[in-house]
Amino acid sequence: MEISSRALVTQVHGMLFGVFFLLLVFGMVVELCRSSFTSQPSQLSAKGLSLQRFYLVFTAVVGWFAVLTGAYIVYPWYRAIPPATANLANYPQALLKSSPTTAGWHSLGMEWKEHVAWFAVIAITMAACVLIQYGRAIRQHPQMRKAVHGFVVVAFLSAMVAGLFGAMLNKHAPVRGGTIHQLMQERR
Repeated sequence: MEISSRALVTQVHGMLFGVFFLLLVFGMVVELCRSSFTSQPSQLSAKGLSLQRFYLVFTAVVGWFAVLTGAYIVYPWYRAIPPATANLANYPQALLKSSPTTAGWHSLGMEWKEHVAWFAVIAITMAACVLIQYGRAIRQHPQMRKAVHGFVVVAFLSAMVAGLFGAMLNKHAPVRGGTIHQLMQERR
């Protein structure tokens, strides 16, 4: 069993940072919905507030890792320009564009993925900053609370779209190349 270094980085980008970000944002959606329907706001201890701040900051940081590794490491490999005689299997963008049946994965999938992923992480960073700044006092600002809830839901939906397109793009035209790493030796 083996994997190339580029495939490994792509998997870390999507399956570690991307999926974990999606799970963390979903946790924020659930907590914000739960807190909206309580008659008494929860009285967190100082340790609880500290853990809540850590969760919010950690969510934003994981999101930034996902977006930055995708934009500055994986994406340049994706859009590498092949030489005239090259096998397109190692050039995902060119491979997708080479057939009318897969060209849509680039023109719709990658174009959406590129932009919507940035929106997701910017929205969640904004929400985290507002929630940290206002803390419990956000209950006294219902319009701001609704706006934060909206941004968190939009961030979750955006991250889902980016993740879905990322998975489908990697299925149709995986990023390959780099050093091959042997994970397990075949037993005979």
